[in-house]
Amino acid sequence: MEPPPVTTYAQLVLGPPGSGKTTYCKGMAEYLRGLGRDVAIINLDPAAPSTPYDATIDVAALVTTPAVAATHGLGPNGALIYAFEYLAANTDWLVAALRPHRGKYWLFDMPGQVELSTHNDAIRGLLSALTRGGGVRLAAVNLVDAAHCADVGKWVAALLVSITVMFQVELPIVNVLSKVDLVEAYGGLENIEQYAEGMDLEYLVGALDDDPRLTKYAALNRALVGLVDDYSHVRFQTLSITSQESVGALVKVVDKANGYMFSEMDAAGLMAARVP
Repeated sequence: MEPPPVTTYAQLVLGPPGSGKTTYCKGMAEYLRGLGRDVAIINLDPAAPSTPYDATIDVAALVTTPAVAATHGLGPNGALIYAFEYLAANTDWLVAALRPHRGKYWLFDMPGQVELSTHNDAIRGLLSALTRGGGVRLAAVNLVDAAHCADVGKWVAALLVSITVMFQVELPIVNVLSKVDLVEAYGGLENIEQYAEGMDLEYLVGALDDDPRLTKYAALNRALVGLVDDYSHVRFQTLSITSQESVGALVKVVDKANGYMFSEMDAAGLMAARVP
């Protein structure tokens, strides 16, 4: 009988371009290594010409968007979708590359094109391959730039995208407001915690109605905000990647999502414990 697979804990780092995924992976890896965890960063963005971290595995060894664009005459968006679907069709390459790193803590730096995690089944095929055979405990970390809170229209759009990602990815997910240390550039946003905790959505409707450009879309605005309200479990953790306190607080939440917090607990003791 084969021994059970070594348990591997991982984060799938998602978010649109500019949300800070690559910076997050670098900062999170440094923090986790400081805790004594053996971290491997896997760059799965075929459009990234370079990364500020040393990638343990880089999708560029399999496919890149410049090569795809040159070969098939595609633009940036089409080339990225093609490259990611090519990766999803060749998951054996990724699984083989990951095999020597089982037992490490994986950070997957994903592409930033929103369609890949909201309207593309390739990501499901990729996740299926990663978790096949068991032993991999994944949680998604969905980054949203805190600057979107300064524009109510962008904030509603960010909420809708986050809801869609939650349904499409089908993993335990932690939504994160990133770059909160930079919100001073957008007027301070003293109520940033309200946005993170799910602020009064009636305020959003009023703010949208006050925008003269959106007056004729009043009914649509109410319907969209109502949809967000129906999924009131959309909450955000706040993050300043340069703050150890902020990163540490987020790590505790992610550790619950992917189960790492239970990894060193005495399973026999847990089973024998009385249920209150």
